[in-house]
Amino acid sequence: MTTTLARPPQVAARPAARAPRGRATLFWIAKHAVAIALSVMFLGPLVFIALTALMDDHQALTSQLWPHTWNWGNFADIFEKAPLLTWIRNTLLYSVLATVFMLVSSIPVAYALAKFRFPGRKLAFLLVITTMMLPPQVVAVPIYLIWARFHLTGTLWPLILPMLLGDAFSIFLLRQFLVTIPREYSDAARVDGCGEFRTLIRVILPMARPAIAAVALFQFFYCWNDYYGPLLYAGTDLDNWTLSLGLAAFRSVHRVQWNLTMAATILAMAPVIVVFFFAQKVFIEGVKLTGVK
Repeated sequence: MTTTLARPPQVAARPAARAPRGRATLFWIAKHAVAIALSVMFLGPLVFIALTALMDDHQALTSQLWPHTWNWGNFADIFEKAPLLTWIRNTLLYSVLATVFMLVSSIPVAYALAKFRFPGRKLAFLLVITTMMLPPQVVAVPIYLIWARFHLTGTLWPLILPMLLGDAFSIFLLRQFLVTIPREYSDAARVDGCGEFRTLIRVILPMARPAIAAVALFQFFYCWNDYYGPLLYAGTDLDNWTLSLGLAAFRSVHRVQWNLTMAATILAMAPVIVVFFFAQKVFIEGVKLTGVK
C-alpha cells in the first residue's frame, strides 16, 4: 500500500512592513546630514544678503533678519547713485576678451605639449608648471613699468593683452585632458590628408569641449572677481573701473546704507550665477576629466 503525503498549503509572502513616514524622513536627514549642513552654510550668507537688500535704511542697521517692507526700489536706486552700467561693461570687456585670448593662445600650446614629440618637451612643460608657482606680486613692479612705457596704464589692456601669451594653469589643465585622447584619432586624420591645424580644429577640439569649457569658466570667473589687477592698472581712471573696484568704492561711500550695498552685491553676483547654472554640467564634466580634485 502506498501513501501520499499532502503538501502543506503555501502561505503567501507578506509585504515588508514600511517604516512610518516620519521615521523615513529622520533616516533621510541622518543620511544626508553633512550635505544639509554644508548647504545651509553656503546658502545662509546668500539669503542674508538677499533679505538685507530688500530692507530700508534703518532696518538694515538693526539685528532684524526679516524685512518689514519689501523695498524692490533699492535695485533701481543703485543705478542712480553709481555708474553700475559702466562697471558692468568694463567687467564684461575684461572677462570676455581675456577668456577668448586665453583660449586662442593656450589650446595650441597644450596640444603641442600633449601630442608632439620634440626634444625638451618635458622641460617646456616643467617651465609651464613653474610659472604657476610664481606669485604675481613678485613681478608686479617691472611689468607695471613696461606697460607704463607703452602708455597703457589707467586702462584694462595690461590685464587683457597678456592673455595672448597663454595662461599656465589653463595650459596645464588642457594638456592633462588632451593626453587622454587616443593618438589613433589624430593619426587617422593625418592619413586622410589633414594637417596639424585642421586636425586640431576638426578632430581634437570637438572631443576636448568639456575641458575647454572648464578652463574658460575658470578664467571668466577669475576675471569677473579680480580686484588686484584692476586696482593696480585702472585704479586711477574711474571710467575703467570694474565691478570689484566699484563695489569697494560704493561700500566706502554708502557704509551706513547696507541695503544698497547688498543690492549692488546681488547684481554683481547674478551674471556669474546664471553662467554657472547653464554651464554647470559641462563644467563639472571638464573638471572631472582634467583631474582637478
